[in-house]
Amino acid sequence: MNKIVVSLLIVLGLSSFTGDKPAYRIYNSHGKNVKYKKLLEAAKDADVVFFGELHDNPICHWLQIELTKDLYNTKKGAVILAAEMFEADNQLILNEYLEGKISKKSFEAEARLWPNYKTDYRPLVEFAKDSNLIFVASNIPRRYASIAYKKGFEALDSLSAEAKSYIAPLPIEYDAELKGYSDMMKQMESMGHANPNLPKAQAIKDATMGYSIAEFAGNGKTLIHYNGAYHSNNHEGIIWYLNKYKPGLRIITITSVEQSDVEQLEEEYDNLADFIIAVDDDMTKTR
Repeated sequence: MNKIVVSLLIVLGLSSFTGDKPAYRIYNSHGKNVKYKKLLEAAKDADVVFFGELHDNPICHWLQIELTKDLYNTKKGAVILAAEMFEADNQLILNEYLEGKISKKSFEAEARLWPNYKTDYRPLVEFAKDSNLIFVASNIPRRYASIAYKKGFEALDSLSAEAKSYIAPLPIEYDAELKGYSDMMKQMESMGHANPNLPKAQAIKDATMGYSIAEFAGNGKTLIHYNGAYHSNNHEGIIWYLNKYKPGLRIITITSVEQSDVEQLEEEYDNLADFIIAVDDDMTKTR
């Protein structure tokens, strides 16, 4: 190939590709762009890392498994996994699968898995299995959250002792003025569907996840909890309860947002978490 052709190809290439098109950027709480290495360094020194995801966003799920693997290597295996996507009464079957006592087919048929489990959460479970890690099913069984939504906290008192063992100790504290819960009510009121029990159903989930995490956190390992971003945004939700069940833990929060331009974090997301992953809103979705 002669020099003229090479030069022409270079010119054509430069005119066709005027710059990068990043799928995401990572920012600190003040909106400053930071490298992934900065996030990893902060996470390795934490007792608990909350990875707040957008449930259908593939960048979130890719970064979850990457951060998990990197923390595992950095901390020489001293990590524990936990997730909103697994309910406490499925802990036994999850353990049985991780320990090789039941097959993948049995586990996936009998556990109440999310529709996007195979693409988004199976990699985390398989990594835990291959690495002999604890994986905590942290969430309240959804049928009990539904009771709280329909009838309030008081209706949970009538559950059996076994049922209550899958829930944070009752009665739970509840602050309706926390931003996450008050915003939820305002949104429902604007839609004409106000139900004061809706944020209570959210709170019993947050309390149960916080209580589940408290049992395993603070033992020299880093516990990574995967949850919807709204459960840990503004250091509220699960974290509000965790700080009551086990104060003094070193906590790092990660959240995820979507923007049309990821080159600068939108001001409304400042201070939403210690690290904010801004993803291009044209990103494909997982289902």
